[in-house]
Amino acid sequence: MADVSRPGIQSASTRIGLIAILLWATLALSTAATGAVPPFLLTALTFFVGGLVGLVAALRGPGLGVFRQRPMAWVHGVGGLFGYHFVYFTALKLAPPADAGLIAYLWPLLIVLMSARLPGARLRAAHVVGALMGLAGTVVLLLGKGGFSGFEMRFLPGYVAALACAVIWSVYSVTSRHFSDVPTEAVGGFCLVTAVLAGLCHLVAEPAIWPQGAGQWAAVVALGIGPVGIAFYAWDIGMKRGDVRLLGVASYAAPVLSTLLLVLTGFASATWSLALACALIVGGAALAARAGRGGT
Repeated sequence: MADVSRPGIQSASTRIGLIAILLWATLALSTAATGAVPPFLLTALTFFVGGLVGLVAALRGPGLGVFRQRPMAWVHGVGGLFGYHFVYFTALKLAPPADAGLIAYLWPLLIVLMSARLPGARLRAAHVVGALMGLAGTVVLLLGKGGFSGFEMRFLPGYVAALACAVIWSVYSVTSRHFSDVPTEAVGGFCLVTAVLAGLCHLVAEPAIWPQGAGQWAAVVALGIGPVGIAFYAWDIGMKRGDVRLLGVASYAAPVLSTLLLVLTGFASATWSLALACALIVGGAALAARAGRGGT
């Protein structure tokens, strides 16, 4: 197993982890191109494609034996991937999407705070300040869109589900370090099980609205290969061997980059709130990066 304390390995793994954030920034645009496919069906289809990416990687590399992992590795992998999406979709049903999304997006801050429990990791004040700046940028972005409605007690179950969403993803991400012996190709198996579970949820809770035409099917495949497939493998590498604190802060760039893509493609307009959100998030990431260069 590689020595993750070596600067070269950590730096390269961090850069790979950043690829996941860039790919997640395309989620809004890519999902819009899939039409009216309901969330659990879309999750099943895209995670199936994403699982095939890992399957191909396993066949070209260590072989299918990579999927023979201890039970806790499967609980960790499937629990993180499927658990996050199940609770996230539940939150969106029980609370206004903007409100639920804001609470769910506490996960980067939680990752930064939880990273203090990792062996050899030193959480500096700059990491926390950087994460808070990223959170502030996300709040500014949502307020600028006019989607934030203000918290109401009748949506409390949705808020709790959104908070659970943030906790699940942050715990999954940070504790990946404790499964560093599990090859990244094994994530393909976790994706395939997630696809099956999401498919069952679809059969129980959703109408069957399949992608229409070659364009929407192509969008589903692209979503499965990129933001769902490659992104989760890259995130696995980043969390296991990279700078977890810096990746946590940098994750706040995803919603801003997503909005910028929508602006560039004509689906949204540039606003002052977007500019301010960019400044806060870039500043927070720069602060965290500078703290990281100061040592672990």
